[in-house]
Amino acid sequence: MADSKVYWMDAHSESTETSLVAKMTTVFNAAKLDEMISPNDVVAIKIHCGEWNNSAYLRPVYARALADRIKELGGRPFVCDTTTSTYSPYGSRSSQLDILLTAERNGYSSATLGCPFVCADGWLGTADFRVDIPEGYLLKEAYVAEAIAAADVLIALTHFKGHSMGVIGGALKNLGIGAQSKRGKLNVHMGGHPKYGLGAAAVFHPEAFRGKANTPDWEILEDCCPYNLWHINEDDEIEWEREKCATCLGCFGVMGSRGILEIPPINFDAVDIAIADACLGVEKALKGKVGYINMAIDVSPRCDCANHADIPIVPHLGVFASTDAVAIDMACVDAAKRSAGMPGSAAELMEAHHPGDRKFEAAAATFHSQSEVTSINTGHEIGLGSRNYELVDVEPEPEENHKFPYDRRPSRQRFMENFERFMPFPYDRHDGKGFARNDEVDIEKVKHHYEDELNGYSILEEIEELVPADDD
Repeated sequence: MADSKVYWMDAHSESTETSLVAKMTTVFNAAKLDEMISPNDVVAIKIHCGEWNNSAYLRPVYARALADRIKELGGRPFVCDTTTSTYSPYGSRSSQLDILLTAERNGYSSATLGCPFVCADGWLGTADFRVDIPEGYLLKEAYVAEAIAAADVLIALTHFKGHSMGVIGGALKNLGIGAQSKRGKLNVHMGGHPKYGLGAAAVFHPEAFRGKANTPDWEILEDCCPYNLWHINEDDEIEWEREKCATCLGCFGVMGSRGILEIPPINFDAVDIAIADACLGVEKALKGKVGYINMAIDVSPRCDCANHADIPIVPHLGVFASTDAVAIDMACVDAAKRSAGMPGSAAELMEAHHPGDRKFEAAAATFHSQSEVTSINTGHEIGLGSRNYELVDVEPEPEENHKFPYDRRPSRQRFMENFERFMPFPYDRHDGKGFARNDEVDIEKVKHHYEDELNGYSILEEIEELVPADDD
């Protein structure tokens, strides 16, 4: 398989055309993702709107800028996310109503985006389109969120970060889990699988339940499962209908933290494989008209589906674009591996902060045996894309392309007449100086650090030591 091209710009910004927003649309153009879009095409922009109280998710300005660019091309954009598999008893994106409220709180609304924000898999997450994937390594079918499958073009606008189950949360995960309906997520999570599913593989310790009297919040043990598979029986014992387990993971934290369930690493490994299979299902549903942008910034160790965000494990890595989900994720993993870790982050705490360390396996994975390239290798194996890539360094576009578009006039033309009527500067006060201020103050006095003052430090004394006095 030939090397795939991944277009990249670093994260440094010092001008309008080198802002991260400008770089995002620049790599979009450089990767020729604009050529996928024809006038009147309906274009889905798949993002992660962030869980309640998460703060690492992408700012809505990126989706807005991309939507504006798509409208310039004549396309009809909408921004979307999907319901979750109720992986938490108190999830904030489990239904369409939940996700719309959470998305709006996090800044995703038609007002900010300039286009609709859509829950792509419907009210409960069952609006989907089934796709056969005989090429799949593990999955043989996928259930793609209906609104995404019905679009003409899909752009995966991904916040590249860690993920406790997928190890990396990149382009593959954005579509392999994020573009699946609730039904599709249960498929990817191995619900009902005879070997890899939670019901089949988890180790159940009913003896860890100490009875209702010794468990003040015992109700959550039943209430965590939307399928009503956990019960406290008349003998004050906990029971689990494990043969019906859908692997929604609603019981994951509840049972795991109490020692009632041992979650098997093999379940997570299988999910990482299935992510690539399901991503292929999305590409098949869209007939290949899929483009990828990875914003490798605020690289948190946990996914945006967590209700918190930790210190980024590496500095901003840059902005990437490609038509190959496998290659773009591989490029981001390699960039993180080359980078030094962030001081105080989980990467440093796990002693994986050196260039060359596998940051995500150390700082993001739930189990030490997980690999940050399982989904990538699976995607390469099934022909979804290539882990062999050419990184193309993209130059900034002209500044003119990224200026404020609503009024191109310079300041005099825009404001002279109004400033004559509503003068901001009070020239008529204080002899033309405008405001009441001291004419001169001791500036050097307030420039040095307080602890230096306690140590007898003086900037003037230091200057005198460095500059010999004039003999004259």
